[in-house]
Amino acid sequence: MALSLISTSLLLVASLSSHVSAVELEFHKEGHTSGCIHMPVVHSTNVDRFTNKRGVQLQLANRSDIAYYAQLSIGTPPQPVFVQLDTGSFELWVNPDCNAVSGADRAFCERVGKFDTNKSSTASSLGTTKTLRYGIGRANITYFEDTISLAGSATALQNVQFGVATETEDTFSGILGIGYGKGIATRYPNFVDQLASQNATRSKIYTLALGSKEEKEGVIVFGGVDTSKFAGPLAKLPIIPARDSPDGVPRFWVNMNSISMTPPNNITREYEGSNMPVFLDSGSTMTLLPKNLTATIAKDFGAEAADENGFYRIDCGLTQMNGTLDFAFDGLNIRVPYKEITREVPSNPPACFLGIMPSESFTLLGDTFLRSAYAVFDLETDTIWMTQAANCGSTPAALKNVNDLSAVVGACGLTSAAVTSVISTTSVGTGTNTGSGTATTGLALPTTSGSVSNTNGSGISSSNGALPTSRGSKPSLCPGIIWVVWVAVGFSFVGLV
Repeated sequence: MALSLISTSLLLVASLSSHVSAVELEFHKEGHTSGCIHMPVVHSTNVDRFTNKRGVQLQLANRSDIAYYAQLSIGTPPQPVFVQLDTGSFELWVNPDCNAVSGADRAFCERVGKFDTNKSSTASSLGTTKTLRYGIGRANITYFEDTISLAGSATALQNVQFGVATETEDTFSGILGIGYGKGIATRYPNFVDQLASQNATRSKIYTLALGSKEEKEGVIVFGGVDTSKFAGPLAKLPIIPARDSPDGVPRFWVNMNSISMTPPNNITREYEGSNMPVFLDSGSTMTLLPKNLTATIAKDFGAEAADENGFYRIDCGLTQMNGTLDFAFDGLNIRVPYKEITREVPSNPPACFLGIMPSESFTLLGDTFLRSAYAVFDLETDTIWMTQAANCGSTPAALKNVNDLSAVVGACGLTSAAVTSVISTTSVGTGTNTGSGTATTGLALPTTSGSVSNTNGSGISSSNGALPTSRGSKPSLCPGIIWVVWVAVGFSFVGLV
């Protein structure tokens, strides 16, 4: 959620060491009308510099971990704006006040884009205002309605309500909240509601694969799945109703059974007191757990005490080991490699911190967990489907039946014959439209010029560079019986010293 992300991020920014890198903030041109649009993304902590097709380098703050951004096109004519992708909040707003932040945050803020209401012929002010408050930071917004489309999509959503900030504090980007909407968390149809009501998707369902630190891609698919981003079946996790949740707010709360550590010697240790409700929050860089539990886990990573900001410094050598921190749910165990649960900070010598912070207010699984999971958010049946993340290509697929995802099987490590036919798809590995536009059965796996390698001790594999990259690529189309919208995800870094 935005609360946790901003709380965490701004604590880090207070001790920021700015190492400049670049992110490609390219406005993707609209593709043709078809069932699915595949947008390549920029997502790698290893790449120092990208240039867009005009050769312009956009220098952004290089921070030690990743926040995920979606590109929207707002207004007529469309204006490109990047907003933070947040499963933990509910509303879309844009235009943070960059003058209210400084240093690396200001540099980042100035490059994510602004929406000028006066330059849109379809913008309409609703005349209502609201203050959105976070753990640290706030945004005073005025509600507008306008046309919004996702980068690369030929279908624009009409009369979408969103906020335009008039004043912000301690924020450096807008937010795309993709939690519950009208009648549950908002009084109006939010972005996810509009996708379904305007027939861009068949239902209020989307899937999220952030990708590992080593990968160059992360993706969210509205209205479908990408079976090349996970292996095996999905486990069904009921969302805890707001009335029964720890904070009474309709978030993506699920029951976690336990946390355990599996070090390289494979002698697993389960932590007492790790059975608790947690919610899945792409807007939080860190994972937040109770103080005593965090301290026990940190001690097993060799950290004796947290610093004044609550961070546990650990040996960077752990990132080269094959141990995992394991999160157990009903019928599911997500194994998070040491490298993914660690925040690595560019410095001389390098500094590393445990990607878990103590909190008595919230228990949430943020990006340090979600990078190792593939999650399906079904807002209509109040269900999370989840499994271990993997990466064996790119196969976005429209869902034919969203009522039961138990038959959907990840393609990684499987043959096409073993993959369920409850989805319709076509290969997008070559970036060409190979279907007729009608529903098909089975799965056409993409062909790449190389194999997937670098399988670590947890069984998670990452790209060796053979997968499609964002530079010079065009939106790919995949026909299906419904729209599947694939959103480009960018990144920023938040650093520590």
